[in-house]
Amino acid sequence: MTDFHTSPSSNVDQIVDAFGRFDAKVDAMRERRLSDPDSLGDKLLKFALPSIAGFIASKAFQILWNSTVSNRTVKRSGRHTAQSDVSRETITDSGSLGDGVVDERESLFMSITFSALSAALSAVVSQLSDRGSQALVTRRHNHRSR
Repeated sequence: MTDFHTSPSSNVDQIVDAFGRFDAKVDAMRERRLSDPDSLGDKLLKFALPSIAGFIASKAFQILWNSTVSNRTVKRSGRHTAQSDVSRETITDSGSLGDGVVDERESLFMSITFSALSAALSAVVSQLSDRGSQALVTRRHNHRSR
């Protein structure tokens, strides 16, 4: 014997109500999609322009960083090659940053500096290009509606 005392018609009503809510959500999503003024091209432009601009800016910064840091390292190592072994040991033992010897601390400091500057530049370029692409799409919409 079962303790199941609900009528089948109430279960059917609940299922029908659930389908009705689902249908209303689908209709709302369809209406939102149809009333969206952005075309597929607009959406691609708003996605691609900031992405490409951020990528180009980060690669340009990386090239600039590598050329600057490698020139600095070459100048430092060239400056110390003419010194005697005794003075090199003294410089190496001093352990200060910027002493001409690229050690673990200096390498870590340079990596953190590069990461922070690269992230800041990428955020600025991405934000500006996002605003620019939105303005371009808005201008296109205004020209279309005239």
